[in-house]
Amino acid sequence: MNNVDALRISQQRDDVCEWIIDRFRLLIQEERVDDALAFADEWFEWMDPENYIDEETLFYAEDELQELYESLQ
Repeated sequence: MNNVDALRISQQRDDVCEWIIDRFRLLIQEERVDDALAFADEWFEWMDPENYIDEETLFYAEDELQELYESLQ
């Protein structure tokens, strides 16, 4: 993986984290507490800055994965 890809993936992950927090806050603001708690339960690891920073982000190159699959047939 080159540096450009690493930066792009990092930015995408940051964007997802921001969306998760914004969505949770919106649900709370709309007084949809049960929905907010269910949402938070699903995304708990991403909502905790102490955890998501250390969690690995796994990704793959689709073409390489397809080639590997075909080579194993």
